[in-house]
Amino acid sequence: MKQEIKPATGRLGVLVVGVGGAVATTMITGVLATRKNLAKPIGSIAEMATMRVQSGEEKLIKDIVPLVNLNDIVFGGWDIFPDNAYEAAMYAEVLKEKDLNLVKDELQQIKPMPAAFDHNFAKRLNGTHIKNAATRWDMVEQLREDIRKFKADNHCDRIVVLWAASTEIFVALSEEHKSLEALEKAMKENNTAVVSPSMCYAYAAIAEGAPFIMGAPNLCVDTPAMWEFSKKMNVPIAGKDFKSGQTLMKTVLAPMFKTRMLGVNGWFSTNILGNRDGEVLDQPENFKTKEVSKLSVIDNIFEPEKFPDLYGNVYHKVRINYYPPRKDNKEAWDNIDIFGWMGYPMEIKVNFLCRDSILAAPIALDLVIFSDLAARAGMCGIQTWLSFFCKSPMHDFEHQPVHDLFQQWRMVKQTLREMIGETAPSYLD
Repeated sequence: MKQEIKPATGRLGVLVVGVGGAVATTMITGVLATRKNLAKPIGSIAEMATMRVQSGEEKLIKDIVPLVNLNDIVFGGWDIFPDNAYEAAMYAEVLKEKDLNLVKDELQQIKPMPAAFDHNFAKRLNGTHIKNAATRWDMVEQLREDIRKFKADNHCDRIVVLWAASTEIFVALSEEHKSLEALEKAMKENNTAVVSPSMCYAYAAIAEGAPFIMGAPNLCVDTPAMWEFSKKMNVPIAGKDFKSGQTLMKTVLAPMFKTRMLGVNGWFSTNILGNRDGEVLDQPENFKTKEVSKLSVIDNIFEPEKFPDLYGNVYHKVRINYYPPRKDNKEAWDNIDIFGWMGYPMEIKVNFLCRDSILAAPIALDLVIFSDLAARAGMCGIQTWLSFFCKSPMHDFEHQPVHDLFQQWRMVKQTLREMIGETAPSYLD
């Protein structure tokens, strides 16, 4: 049945947590340059991808469903450093100065609001532009006021909040996360051990009716309390952890091995990364959060309980090493030990010299655009169809996440077709 989708009229405010970070400034610069016809939105599914409709015609996705026009987006956000977006982008050294100068005036106008920050959740960062909050509840109230003020000052009709900040330390799911009542109680009692800053941003966004996207692997909206709240407020939530580099490759290669019924003995993955994200992940407590996210992919795709002869004993190791000279130019190595007919061993080696923020920027933009679409379509809670963009797709306790990139892509197209009241073609699309 065709869904009633409100038109994408008016302005969309995009509030980014970590608006001065490498991913955020790269995304914003690219959008601003695209608006001036100085760049193409390469890597953006929302802007460049096509799909086949029931008539057999192939159309751009943005011509099938009503997506926000890039000209109607207003950027803002929070950061632990006071630099405007131009200064922050220069510091990040992802984009060349000549490219930043194309939209320098616009970037200089984007100045961060003081961030909700707790040094204990990112010990390698020493923020100077931060809020003074007596409790986590007070932190939430300040963030809610920021959202309301930005929306009013910039004449926005809608808001989306995106976490593009650093990975927080590992937090295990606890009783305080299992109901909305328990979470609110923990916030008011200032239980800082179980309520992270990212949870405060998520709660504030949902309370203000704004979709929230978790771009890092933090425990945040992937809790029963947040699911309950997002449904209560009729707000979409998405995440987690942008699937940009090494894990993207895994979600392509692993389905290939499984489809061909080739066995895997081991998969060793290591990275070097020199940006602020790499520095934060050099802290063991923060790396554990990322490690859990990156390790979850293989088992889910291989289904070792179903295929024990092929995948019952896979040794999977992930490492991330902070190496400042590389800055944002991450290098990833994978050594995959596979076996084939009669158990004979083979090896595959992958060396991916990537640019972390160049890959993540269009993912962040797509999650914003599609979350806004979901909100206008009246969708709420976990947006499973956006798993395509995430390393550790959010799911409830009754379901298993889908990691296979091609299955995830079909989920995207199926959801979009359902929105316009079409069925999938009988052939494999």
